[in-house]
Amino acid sequence: MTLPIVHNPAYDALFDPDHRFPMGKYRRLAEVLVEDGLAAPGTFIVPAPAPRDWVKLAHDATYVDQVYACAVPRPIEREIGFEVTERTSLRAQCATTGTVLAARLALEHGIACNTAGGSHHARFAQGAGFCTFNDVAVAARVLLADGEISNALVVDLDVHQGDGTADILAGDGRVFAASVHADKNYPVRKKASDFDLGLPDGMDDTAYLKTLALVLEELRGRMPSPDIVFYNAGVDVHAPDRLGRLALTDRGIEQRDRMVISHFRARGVPVCGVIGGGYSRDLDALARRHALLHHTASEFAFSVRSGSSEAAPG
Repeated sequence: MTLPIVHNPAYDALFDPDHRFPMGKYRRLAEVLVEDGLAAPGTFIVPAPAPRDWVKLAHDATYVDQVYACAVPRPIEREIGFEVTERTSLRAQCATTGTVLAARLALEHGIACNTAGGSHHARFAQGAGFCTFNDVAVAARVLLADGEISNALVVDLDVHQGDGTADILAGDGRVFAASVHADKNYPVRKKASDFDLGLPDGMDDTAYLKTLALVLEELRGRMPSPDIVFYNAGVDVHAPDRLGRLALTDRGIEQRDRMVISHFRARGVPVCGVIGGGYSRDLDALARRHALLHHTASEFAFSVRSGSSEAAPG
């Protein structure tokens, strides 16, 4: 079976190429996936904008309404890192639905991926760190509210700690949030996840993969039977990444993805992949680095239960 991949052209909010956030990577990633034969232009599952009620399951209602109205207070926009306009609001809404759809497709097929998502700095009351809505937290809450799952595990391997996810899910025993990140990187003030591991600067492939193997076994003991895993496969762990402090190679990232996905698929746990961070100015190299997730996931794509999924919220 072909890997289900969720993508919307609205993921690219068309920032100036000199902006600190490389927005064009979403468009280029979709092109790379087509070039590499993982998708065709008509085969992407296209998400509609998320209903407000979905987003309010994980975020403060006032903040959600501000984003939809493009009326976010300037101090919050500064923390997000860009202005919330019609284009960036639509992008956040579609990316959030994208992760909900990828999660539902993962429940159906065993694995599915979004070409965006992993906006893990968005907290309950506001966005931050280039993140407007926390798509993984929203998706977990939507699936829980609809009775599609009873619990979930978040495995966040972005180079930055998932402080927003920790903030939103604090005290929610149904979702176990794990973050493995560079200890001295953003955010300065970390939020306590259910499991946090801060790594030293400059950690290379060998040390990282040995550490990850131990983490996965630790998580097996802490949450032996998750109904789904949300995997944040941020590539800002790459050695030259502008906002990272680790030293993985492309090969190391590919091995990381394979280790995570094979660990959970061998246990029969559905995996929803989101791309997380990556900040190289070389958009082609960055998109191909993000595509490692989709290439690896495609090796594990097969149907695990019958049923159909929808490409838009009901």
